[in-house]
Amino acid sequence: MGRRLHGRGALFDADPAGLAPRLVGLRPHQHRTTPYEHRRELPFVLLTGARGLGKTAVLDELRAAYKGHTPVALIDCAAGEFTTPSGGRPAEAWSPVSQALLVIAEQLAEPVTGAGRIVFPRLMSGLVAVAAGGWSDADSERIRREVERILLLNEGGSWIAGFAGRWAGRVAANVVAAATGTGPLVSASIEATLESISDSFVHRRHAKAATWYRDYPNASGNARRGLMLLSGHFRAGGTSREHAERHLVRALLADLTEAYAGMLPRMQRLGRPLVLLDNAQSAPGPGLTDAVLRDRADGIADQVVFIGALRGDGRPALRNAVRRALPEVTRRSGWTPDPAAPTSRALLVALPPLSPDDTLHIVGAACADLPVPPQLPHATHRLTGGNPLGITLLAESAAQNLPEAASLGELLTADVRPHEESDGAPTYLELLARLVPADRREELTVLAAAHDHDSAVALAEALLPDDFGPADIRALQTRLAREGLPEVPGQFVGDAFVRTLLLLALHHRDADHGQWRTAHETLIAHYAPPEDGVDGGDDGGDDPVRARYRLHHELALGDAESAVAYLRDTFPSLPAATWLRSLRFIASAPYFHAHDAEGHDFTGRHDRRADVALGRTDAGHPPPAGVDGVLHLRVRRLLHAVWRLTDPLALPDPKVADRLRFELEQLSNLRPAGNALLWRASRDWAQDAAAGRALRVPDDDEDEADDEGVA
Repeated sequence: MGRRLHGRGALFDADPAGLAPRLVGLRPHQHRTTPYEHRRELPFVLLTGARGLGKTAVLDELRAAYKGHTPVALIDCAAGEFTTPSGGRPAEAWSPVSQALLVIAEQLAEPVTGAGRIVFPRLMSGLVAVAAGGWSDADSERIRREVERILLLNEGGSWIAGFAGRWAGRVAANVVAAATGTGPLVSASIEATLESISDSFVHRRHAKAATWYRDYPNASGNARRGLMLLSGHFRAGGTSREHAERHLVRALLADLTEAYAGMLPRMQRLGRPLVLLDNAQSAPGPGLTDAVLRDRADGIADQVVFIGALRGDGRPALRNAVRRALPEVTRRSGWTPDPAAPTSRALLVALPPLSPDDTLHIVGAACADLPVPPQLPHATHRLTGGNPLGITLLAESAAQNLPEAASLGELLTADVRPHEESDGAPTYLELLARLVPADRREELTVLAAAHDHDSAVALAEALLPDDFGPADIRALQTRLAREGLPEVPGQFVGDAFVRTLLLLALHHRDADHGQWRTAHETLIAHYAPPEDGVDGGDDGGDDPVRARYRLHHELALGDAESAVAYLRDTFPSLPAATWLRSLRFIASAPYFHAHDAEGHDFTGRHDRRADVALGRTDAGHPPPAGVDGVLHLRVRRLLHAVWRLTDPLALPDPKVADRLRFELEQLSNLRPAGNALLWRASRDWAQDAAAGRALRVPDDDEDEADDEGVA
């Protein structure tokens, strides 16, 4: 495996062989063969996951591992060349699938060690027939360019880069002459192509390829008629075009099969050809995938390895696909298709996050000889959740900004240059540009502070344009789920890393943090207790769920007093588990800036939460009159300890973790009924915080947590 990848050995390992070598039949970066896992029928592999999990990096590494050893093609289905036709070509004679087949074949045709170029006479003939459907304007120069590029797919042997080979130029001239004549344009172009192929090819394989379209449905054994029908179906669009595209895909695979047929080619060519599809959720990805799966289900075999990258966890059309986590395919895939379900020919492999050890190695490699704070890799992994893109860019930011940047928050706001030729930009903006949909980044920046549909509507009414309403919010929720972001009760954006980045962007949206304050004030009002106390409880309508949301946003604005008062006053009455969940959620409030003693922003870098947690500010903070002063200060210290320790942008603080343990232990003595739960939390939370895990409530009742709407 290449140096750029970590945690992906299940795909790339050479001995014992990982998934890719077992499918291709070659060890990565070597000409040594390895036994095939699936000799007769191959799975169509799709690597799944949200943005930033390294799917593109995996495909790049696969191309580098096999390029020059076996035919390899890599396309990005989201690239502009597959969005709209170029060069004046009309839409009725072009599609993302037809363009993708041309680009794939051009790459697969390149010579590899021990074997020459592969030719694609079947695909070439079909693509010319499709292109001919758009030559009604008789633009001879455009026709010549299109024909020459397509005919080069049939150019065997060596040729000098630059102008097309003499044979391709001659055929192009014949086709242009036919297309600009007085007869029927499409039929004349196809006739000229077939005649040129027949005249130029003497090898029986090529002659056989020239007549392949005799078997096109309703062609009645006539290749010319088959190509005419193909062209007509393509121009018709809709399901007719899909039918034609399926035959074009079949032509590509038939040409590849022919290239490997016979004794000499089998001896010269090691391994199977490899086609890589990045962003396979975008056209032409679905069309290519469906065509291959349907043909394989119909018994039309091929020996081409397809590996794609699919954002999310699969399209509805792939609901019958076999699913595996990456570690499950380390030694064998266990893939067996269901004869009754064509999409079971697909194997969806979920890419997992990276491990803490992977993070340590990535940060260490990026920072080289720089003095790195020993807790930085650990904190980076906790913040990113193992997201490879997040780890890589934060490591690069550390390499470029240490030691001036002293925390993860400062590394995120510091400029980073991912490439030498790129301009610097804040790290969090570079990450957001790749982790969230660009067309909805502004809306998500606001809605990241929301917890559900209703609170998102409240934020949209306060901070987003009037034309962005409840229906748009639901559509955005659906899109996030489709792209693979987790759905977490109590959070509109379920992925904690992405949510942190979006909230950071909201905080820095304006110099005075005005929109940040407006967002939190809106939600404070949204979760205010009903004035009449209806639907509440003994506390006048301030139920624990609404209270924890409201106090969470007050704390985000630097006001901790209401949270301390609520947790102090409800400590004797709320069930211990509910009280701990309230403490945990309130203290998960974002903290992107320093606060002074009154909770207001100031420009210093000192984090006062540790001072409060360690009791250094107790003397200057007398408890309110009429309350238990010891309990008040203990809750205040505990709240700030949890706030500090669970902050994803702060490095771990062992002293604060020890204080957290002590405060919870002391509180357990005040609650005989909840003593065991609080005492266990004092141990578990200190260990969880030190390990970078989410704080767990001992014996947490998942049903109760779901009912309350907070994970």
